[in-house]
Order: sequence, then C-alpha cells, then structure tokens
Amino acid sequence: MNAAPPVLVIVGASYAGAQLAASARDAGFDGRILLIGDETRAPYQRPPLSKGLLTGKTQVDALALKADDFYRESGIELLTGHRVTALDTAGRVVVLDDGRRLGYDWLALTTGARCRPLTLPGAHLAGVFELRSLGDALALDAAARNARRACVIGGGFIGLEVASALATRGLQVSVVEAAPRLLARAVTPELSDFVAALHRRHGVDIHCGQGVRALIGQADRVTAVELQDGESIACDLVVAGIGVLPNTGLAERAGIACANGILTDALGQTSAPRVLAAGDCAAFPNPYAADPAAPIRLESIQAANDLARAAASLVAGQPQPYAAVPWFWSDQYDAKLQMAGLMAADDEVVVRGDIASGRFSLFCLRGGRIASVHAVSRPADHMLGRKLVAARCAATPAQLADEGFDLKSLLAVQACNSCNAQ
Repeated sequence: MNAAPPVLVIVGASYAGAQLAASARDAGFDGRILLIGDETRAPYQRPPLSKGLLTGKTQVDALALKADDFYRESGIELLTGHRVTALDTAGRVVVLDDGRRLGYDWLALTTGARCRPLTLPGAHLAGVFELRSLGDALALDAAARNARRACVIGGGFIGLEVASALATRGLQVSVVEAAPRLLARAVTPELSDFVAALHRRHGVDIHCGQGVRALIGQADRVTAVELQDGESIACDLVVAGIGVLPNTGLAERAGIACANGILTDALGQTSAPRVLAAGDCAAFPNPYAADPAAPIRLESIQAANDLARAAASLVAGQPQPYAAVPWFWSDQYDAKLQMAGLMAADDEVVVRGDIASGRFSLFCLRGGRIASVHAVSRPADHMLGRKLVAARCAATPAQLADEGFDLKSLLAVQACNSCNAQ
C-alpha cells in the first residue's frame, strides 16, 4: 500500500506564505500544499499600497502577486476568506473558522503583522486611517479625494511614503514623529536629515520629538491633531503609521515560543516539531545584525521571502539555512532609498557623493568592515553594496569617501584574503 502524500499547511497568504508554497514545490515537495488566507483576495503586492496606489500610478488589477493560473498549475490549493482559529501541535491539526479540521505533516505560520493601534483620545473618529491591507488603502484613497489637509502620525517608512503620496496629490501634509528624527530605527542620522529636507521641499510640515495628546473632532469626524506641547494641527484626515505588531496569537495559544515574534532558527523552525514560521511574524537570529545571536524581526518583503525559501528547503528535504543579506527600499517623491545590511547605532558612517545633489551613498563601518550601505538614487551602489556586505569587506573611510576609488576592488581583496586564510 502506498503511503499518503505529505501535507503542508501554510497559514497566512501574503509574501512569505506564497513564497514558501512556491519554493517548496520548486524544491521537489510533491505532497499536498494548502495556502490559507483570511482576506478574500489572492495574495497581492503591498508596497504599492503606500505609494503607487495612492498616487494613481498603480491600479488594483496590477497588484496580484502571482498570475491567476499559478496556484492551479503549481498544485497549490488557495483557501481565501478563512482564518485558522486553533492549532493542535501534538495532533498536527489546524481548525478553521468554519469548524473544519485540517491535518498536516508540516505547518508554516506566515501570519504577518497588524498595525499598532492608536490608543489616544479621539482615535475612534471618522477620518482616522491605518494602512496595512488593500481595503485600508482604498479607504484612504477615497477619503483623500475630498481632503485638503492630512496629518500623518509616525515618521517611519510607511508614514513617510503616505506623506509623499498625499503631498504629491496636492494635500497639505504634516508629519508628527515622537523620536528626535525621522526613520530613527532604520537609517543613519545623515539619511534622516536628507529625508526630512526632501519632505520639506515638497511642502510637508515635519514635527519631530513631538508626542500626540489627542485627536480632536466635530460631529464624530477628526478635525485636528493636538500635540503634547499644545499645538494643534488642523486636518481633514489622519493616517496612523506607528509600527506593527506581529500576529503571534495562534502560536502563543499553542504554546510555541514567542518574543516579539514567533522564535525560529535559520530554517524557520519554531519550538514545536514540524511547525515553521516566516515573514513579519517571525523573529530569528540574523548573521548581519550587530548581535548575530539575538532574534530580530525584519519587516521587509525580502526577508520574508528569504526565510520562506529556507523553510521550504527544509520541507523539501534539502535544508538551506537563511544566509541572505537583508535589504529593503522606499520610494518617496523622485528619490529611491535602498538599504543593504543592518545598521547599528555606533557604526562609523562615511558619505560617498554629494548629499545636496540627492544622489549619494552612506557606508556604515563596523570593526573596519562594511556592515550596511544606504544608497539614495544610486542603484549601482546598492547592488554593489549588497555584495560588499555579504563578503564583509574591509575598507577605510578614505577609500569609501573617494569617488575615484573602485569599490569593486574591495571584493577582489576580500576574496584573496579568504583564499589565503584557508
């Protein structure tokens, strides 16, 4: 008698889930694959939600992550509009919101993250938006058509991309950030300053180091944002971009180890046997972090896809641990920001190029080696930077700052040193 084919159940149908399903199949997993999502749409692209969709450059029909026939042709069963409500790791069963029980041989949790909610007085008012799903983006887009003034709470990437899109549409935009500078968690002070100046040139009013006391409204609709110092910013709509929280509830209720994310190793393995995790919900040690042993969450598509590929390789019996250089990007106005590697607060920062020109790169040195590269509208530097970070190339500040110095030569030196060390 032939054994039943193995079953891979994936909970969460966005980037990590879709990538894990596709990579498992590509790597030779020949069992049944079920991809379960609580939204009614097939997996779709999310970066345009805060960029092209709000400026009209991207249409909803262009957002699909995969072609219509991809799932059928790949033998992936896509089950949309359903939530998994319970997980039995001992019995290897998940329970759907309609009561169905699905057994699995491998389970992957790619449950993503949700917007951190505003808990201020007035947060319930009409005209207050968050941005995570297509539905969120469409609602914001509709409101922006009749608005003149917008206030974005949060000076991270999502908040600034929304500010850029709304300012491009002609709205008067204010950004309120509690930290002393924009993008403080992710980029160098030099890049924060550049981004703040970029937004100001487009008419955006930036308030850094400011908390919000309350949202003020009339007739249950927001009309102003009141800052902690008493200043009031009049607005017709508010967008809250104050970060996300990982969706770990299902894992926690099942007793799986979590700490600001579902804890995994470099193959996406959780504390439960044959249960994997990837994407925004997963926290794992990253070899490019300042502390390579400490689990961190990377809220980026590339990291989601890379850990999903690693998890899929395990499912397919060909384990290939996560080893990719983290990278991510952001488009604001006509500037393309591309970041490779992970910055630490005490890294030495070297500027290559002229910041005032709007085309430059920032190299972060840690222990004399290139740990991260932040490039602004210099895509060639970004692509080379990913290789330099991966090779952990040594460099001097003088070499990096000198635009006449060929950075590719650092790769050759590193390769030679590595050969000599063997």
